[in-house]
Amino acid sequence: MSSVLHAAAVYFILWGCLRIAGRRTLSQMTNFDLILLLFISESAQNGLMGNDYSLTNSLLVIVTLIGINVGTSLLERRWPRVGRVVNGLPLIIVADGRPIAERMLKSRVDEIAVMAAARELQGLERMDQIQYAVLERNGTISIIPKARIP
Repeated sequence: MSSVLHAAAVYFILWGCLRIAGRRTLSQMTNFDLILLLFISESAQNGLMGNDYSLTNSLLVIVTLIGINVGTSLLERRWPRVGRVVNGLPLIIVADGRPIAERMLKSRVDEIAVMAAARELQGLERMDQIQYAVLERNGTISIIPKARIP
């Protein structure tokens, strides 16, 4: 039973940390982010397993983590508010070609990232060509270009 409690505790602690860290944390990983993720996984593994490295304990931890994840997705489907709490909402960070500075600062997104997405996704060259830039729930940036007048 302690393995189930440890697994649940680690799951929710990691979830909370990643929610605080923001959506962009896992969306565009740097080399340092990868190293940090490896350290986190090793630390979490120690917390999950304790001193019991048996196959039974490993399977119990895996089933617990997957169960919590599936349970959360079922709760999100039944009650949309749960989804907003767990994953957040899409956030408009550029409107009518103008960056919304406070939202970008809070989300730790800069104009360089927005323009990179605009070039990659829509072939846009300037901020004023963007109608909306949206920071999606998964950390990616969607670009809606302004209508082009022929």
